[in-house]
Amino acid sequence: MADADDFGGGESGASDTYPAQCSSLRKNGHVMIKERPCKIVEMSTSKTGKHGHAKVHMVGIDIFTGRKYEDICPSTHNMNVPNVNRKDYQVVNVDEGFAHLMDDNGDVKEDLKIPE
Repeated sequence: MADADDFGGGESGASDTYPAQCSSLRKNGHVMIKERPCKIVEMSTSKTGKHGHAKVHMVGIDIFTGRKYEDICPSTHNMNVPNVNRKDYQVVNVDEGFAHLMDDNGDVKEDLKIPE
């Protein structure tokens, strides 16, 4: 009976993705295609067919690798959308293989290793 109280690992409750209806997605937005976070570069919608659903054809570029992915989804179905945050930094200094970066608030980040 002790297993009833075992909740496993704890998390903050935040999710990496959230659901959104296919028809609400837009070009230059983000979507998960084949479990990869992608930026939508092309999007087209077909007319309602014999079985009643319009289809959305999406082409996306993986935001980390640059690979192209495609997916077709009924317009009324949900797809996962990644939570994407963009933050700009200014290079302040490069020292011993690490870049020193400063954000808009003046906070300095010194743990970015420069690839060889």
